[in-house]
Amino acid sequence: MSVLLHDLAGADPARRFSPYCWRVRMALAHKGIPHEAVPWRFSERMAIADAGAEKVPVLRHDGRTVFESFRILEYIEDTWPGPPSLFGGEGGRAAARFIAGWADLVTVASAARLVVSDIPRHLRPEDADYFIRTREARYGTTLAALTADRDRQVEAFRKELHPLRAVLRERPWLSGQTAGAADYIAFGGFQWARCVSAFPLLVPDDPVYFWRGRLLDAFDGLARNVPHEDRT
Repeated sequence: MSVLLHDLAGADPARRFSPYCWRVRMALAHKGIPHEAVPWRFSERMAIADAGAEKVPVLRHDGRTVFESFRILEYIEDTWPGPPSLFGGEGGRAAARFIAGWADLVTVASAARLVVSDIPRHLRPEDADYFIRTREARYGTTLAALTADRDRQVEAFRKELHPLRAVLRERPWLSGQTAGAADYIAFGGFQWARCVSAFPLLVPDDPVYFWRGRLLDAFDGLARNVPHEDRT
């Protein structure tokens, strides 16, 4: 059974930086599913148009296509139901859905205001032009202006991580005694920032920092051993 993942890449095809694609890549590794992660750029919309998608991740498996990261995680769990489970049952699936909503607002949207201006230099010119135009329209300001005060803004971001931090002070993983979908979902935003920016989102004495490190080392360093800017 062939599995292909369209995965956002920079000018360097090895630089994979979508937080949502990282959720899926970690889930595929968790399940031990062999797959090909094909680099995709913003200007390559026709490559996924047949899936009805405008952005990645897009998963292709035996003639079927699935897009949107949480739907892909559910597809992986339902198609390969054997252990290790991503969700650990329906309760875990519901909890992971909640974590996805929280992570979209904090480890993706809030983090974007700290690192987004660092992204264009990693893109091909045509993709950088698109990225700058669409993001500046979204934010109503230049990317440089958005992150100009990030040394101060990062303190507010770190406070937003308190729900994550509170859990990780008590247990090693959001999913319980082993990592699972909830961890990969929350991790995606940190890995995205790490791949595009050297700006430090975390401090080394934070439980979130240690949790991130364990996930960087998971699956033989899948997430650690990619082009990145973060020096930790």
